[in-house]
Amino acid sequence: MTDARTPAPERRTDLDGLRGLAALLVAVYHVWSTRVSGGVDVFLFLTGFFITASLLRSIERESRVPFARFWSRLVRRLSPAAGAVLLAVAAATPLLLPRPAWRQVSEELTASALYYENWKLAANAVDYLGSVSQASPVQHFWSLAVQGQFYLVWPAVAALAALAAARTRAGGRIGVRPLLAGAAAVAAAVSLAYSVQATAADQRWAYFDSGARLWELALGALLAAVLPWVRPHARLRAVMGWTGVAALVACGAVLDAGRMFPGWIALWPVLAAALVVVAGAGGAPPRGVGPLLELPPLRRLGALAYPFYLWHWPILVFSLAATGREQAGALGGAFVLVLAYALAAGTEWALEGRVLRRLPARPGPGLAVAAGAAFLVPVLALVPVWQARLAAGQERLAEQAADFGSYPGARVVDDARLAASLPEKPVYPDLTDPVDPWLTHTNGCNAELTDRELVVCAFGPESADRTVAMVGDSHVGQWFPALLEVADRRGWRIEVMTKNGCAFSTDPRPGGGEAAASCREWKAQVGERLRSAPPDAVFTNGTRSVRAGDPGAERVPEGYLERWEEMGGLGVGVIAVRDTPRLDFDAPECVDTEGREACGVALRETLAPRSPLEEPGGRLPSGVAPVDMTGHLCPEGRCPSVMGNVLVMGDDDHMTATFSRSLAPALEEALPEDPGRLAAPADGSAGADGNP
Repeated sequence: MTDARTPAPERRTDLDGLRGLAALLVAVYHVWSTRVSGGVDVFLFLTGFFITASLLRSIERESRVPFARFWSRLVRRLSPAAGAVLLAVAAATPLLLPRPAWRQVSEELTASALYYENWKLAANAVDYLGSVSQASPVQHFWSLAVQGQFYLVWPAVAALAALAAARTRAGGRIGVRPLLAGAAAVAAAVSLAYSVQATAADQRWAYFDSGARLWELALGALLAAVLPWVRPHARLRAVMGWTGVAALVACGAVLDAGRMFPGWIALWPVLAAALVVVAGAGGAPPRGVGPLLELPPLRRLGALAYPFYLWHWPILVFSLAATGREQAGALGGAFVLVLAYALAAGTEWALEGRVLRRLPARPGPGLAVAAGAAFLVPVLALVPVWQARLAAGQERLAEQAADFGSYPGARVVDDARLAASLPEKPVYPDLTDPVDPWLTHTNGCNAELTDRELVVCAFGPESADRTVAMVGDSHVGQWFPALLEVADRRGWRIEVMTKNGCAFSTDPRPGGGEAAASCREWKAQVGERLRSAPPDAVFTNGTRSVRAGDPGAERVPEGYLERWEEMGGLGVGVIAVRDTPRLDFDAPECVDTEGREACGVALRETLAPRSPLEEPGGRLPSGVAPVDMTGHLCPEGRCPSVMGNVLVMGDDDHMTATFSRSLAPALEEALPEDPGRLAAPADGSAGADGNP
């Protein structure tokens, strides 16, 4: 095998232009589209390419990987700009974003500074392609986190390849390249296979999963290792370059593939970037794409690609928050791009041209790390102080909310005197942390969206005369705080069997994928449980409401009726509670920005004028007791976001635990006195499919 050492580094100006093009595509698509541009995939590919080329040069020059120098230079190069942007976000968030976003942003600032933002977002199942107005201003740090994790792992792989090569007869300097290429090829193949599977199962998780993204960096590493042996004819290289640029530009415009990334479809932008890299190797071919990529504006943007990427997203998020718009218009979007470029140039001038140039020309690893990390330390120190202040405010408000006279919630509906004399107090739960989760969602009793195992939690004495099972999705689970209080007073035992996004219905969960498959398995386990240990009654959804502004109407799904009939065959009664409203806005954010009086919807926009459970000529099976709490959720035909100083909804369609608890007296009055008398005795039969 011939010697294929990495040549002395020569700045490829065409790749500066490629980075500039990728950065421009990312920003343009973020500002004016919800599609994926492919630009981030190009960044990941180029990261693998450049880092591997750098490691190979070090190995071929020194026969080893200089870990300390390698990592210290990365910290010195990446941390200052990142720290500056994170500090700016921390300062701007309390001024421009609603209070419900503050805690999320504070947590993500730490995750971004420590390069685990991708896992933070994956755990929260964030829809990266959703509304920008609901996004965190540091959400885009996920891709930097993936790259940072690659920086930690890949030098060790390169060192192992160098060690293995040194022990071969061919010699370390020649043998390391094919060995590292082989490692990159294996990593790319395994990661791509996993990416395809993970994207099909849970695309929102896979989007941020480092394992599902590794193949993009590994393909860049593979090309860096084999590039000296890849020398197509000049004419072919010219075609490759133009094809690569055209494919990259067309990626987001032609493919509406956002929900398919990062599976096999991400090969499109990655291979497009690979074509451009190969096309320019060994010099620009005649009539090639080089002159386009070497245009000064693209090259300059490429040189500023990192700070430009850092700035463009928070500027977009903050500008939308300040204007109250969901999308940037033509002028607003242009303002975002121009300001992002100006701040990127200013960041480079201030940091590289002023602050960091005071360091020695070749600072040692310790000094380089200290200089870079110094820009992140203020962020990591500020966040705990900010969070402590938020927590202290929440504790004070919680103490005030213990006074039912000032925070009656739904009780004001039945007490006109209390409603008339109620003073306006700060809304509880505190708007900086309005989730106010139900106990079942904090103690492991609830199955998450893709969980397959049934978890049964029981509350109340085993000797209770009556057992009621709460079965269904989160719209059932939200009633737990109220039902638990009723059960305590009546001496019932409550069994909780809930799973996010999985209604107690014979209808399959829409959308397919892992969520639908896990729902099917979970419902089969629920069926086995109900047959083996039937409760006296099942408490479940009775109707399905519609989101305000959406077409359609509240209804009783056919799958609900079939489940209720099956329960009757088991001798189990059904308490069918009418669905709650679904807003077309986030309630806590609206209350904070618009005020409590402005945040509500008319009942007719989300619920039927009359409960479908009580329509004349209804088809309710015997043993079903309909329960309608709409009068306490939407009094006088309006569904407010705040009632009795208590936040009704913690998002757009789920009650807060505090408000649910305030419904307990009204719910107790609406429930049947004896759930054991709802259904006829079991006759031993089961449903048609054998599964409730």
